[in-house]
Amino acid sequence: MKKRNLLLCCLLAAGCRETAPNETVKEDASKKAAPAAETPPAEKVPMYRTTVNSEPVAEYKQKTENPLNDWYFSVKLFETPKTFQYVMKLKYEEMEGDDTLFLPNVGSEPKPVIQKGEDKYSCIVGFMDNHNEFREYKKVYVKNDELKVTSLKHYSVATYAK
Repeated sequence: MKKRNLLLCCLLAAGCRETAPNETVKEDASKKAAPAAETPPAEKVPMYRTTVNSEPVAEYKQKTENPLNDWYFSVKLFETPKTFQYVMKLKYEEMEGDDTLFLPNVGSEPKPVIQKGEDKYSCIVGFMDNHNEFREYKKVYVKNDELKVTSLKHYSVATYAK
């Protein structure tokens, strides 16, 4: 019974708002000029690439301390047909792996970047934002002779109507 009364009160309160006369509403609508049809920034960049570069677009490479072999810790980023998706090719000595990197659509062509990490065999994979600031995304590193990938941060993009 109390829930029904509460619901009834809410409905009455919602229905009892003050409205302006129809003429005022029409005047306000006619005074406002229709905004120019602008494409939101996130829609300016196509979702698919017309050509996919077969060479790495970013690379980090460091020689390991193995005295007998010419081995490396390396991370390479490759384009895919999807504009905001990259394949990460990982290698540590003879171990290989891959991962997918999804960059946010900030309204411009994505600029993936790989920077040296804090540890000896580590690097930070990220991107440059609209203010040309590096945004870290994933960490690739070696721990106990195992190749690992950890997400450091998550990103999303929102657009607001004016």
